Amino acid sequence: MIEALQFEFMQHAVLAGLLVCIACGVIGTLVVVNRIVFISGGIAHAAYGGIGMAVFFRLPYMLGTLIFSLIAAMLMAAVSLKARHRADTIVGVMWAVGMALGVIFIDLTPGYRADLMSYLFGSILTVPGSDLWLMLALNLFIVITVSYFYNDFLAMSYDEEFAKVRGVPVKILHFLLMAMIALSVVMIIRVVGLILVIALLTIPPYIAEKYSRSLLNMMLLSVALSIAFTLTGIWLSYIFNLTSGATIIMVGGMGFFLSAVVDRLRLSISSFSESESESGLKDF
Repeated sequence: MIEALQFEFMQHAVLAGLLVCIACGVIGTLVVVNRIVFISGGIAHAAYGGIGMAVFFRLPYMLGTLIFSLIAAMLMAAVSLKARHRADTIVGVMWAVGMALGVIFIDLTPGYRADLMSYLFGSILTVPGSDLWLMLALNLFIVITVSYFYNDFLAMSYDEEFAKVRGVPVKILHFLLMAMIALSVVMIIRVVGLILVIALLTIPPYIAEKYSRSLLNMMLLSVALSIAFTLTGIWLSYIFNLTSGATIIMVGGMGFFLSAVVDRLRLSISSFSESESESGLKDF
């Protein structure tokens, strides 16, 4: 892996992975604790419409995807607030329409046809330097915003009604969170593709939640886990000539199942210890 870093495309891949991990850890944590994974998936798949528009109108990939994703996120935020009992249906429709729109725009693009696989499963090895600067700017915005509204997000995430009573602008924060999810999705698509976005956005926070005592600790541990999964995935994909995005997710999936096994063992040991203690007390 060390010798591979002499190549510029590998340097860009590692930097892109690290930048994406920051967004995954911070925003993924808020997605998990607010239980809006499905809405995040809707934003991720609807983003394909932005990819198709960017290809058709010859726009920079990230710019076209960013604009479309933000629009989709705002619509989904409005729906999830006003019609929560029907939110899953409407998000599902927008999910499908966004992807269909992207496919149609790519079909209508004259001449060169975009490689669908690179958008569906990521193309981290082709990230240009200009995208890295945009990723850095998006990360700065996300980190600064979450830091500034940290206490408000904390209140909203664990007790929305209490947050409203305390005067927290829950609706504004909800729209803001959706916008940051859209920003994160645009970055993550570059690394693992839109099909695998949700895995990278939710697996690290899910694992981190079990070992964290605060929202901040959960975010930091999520970032650390995301970095571990991403760097390991890039290294394995380089060694075995595999698709980087899928390999990163497989590493994350192994971490997910390993954590589940560890939890099961800890529960079994704890139950066995308790039963032994009760047995000892009875004998006494």
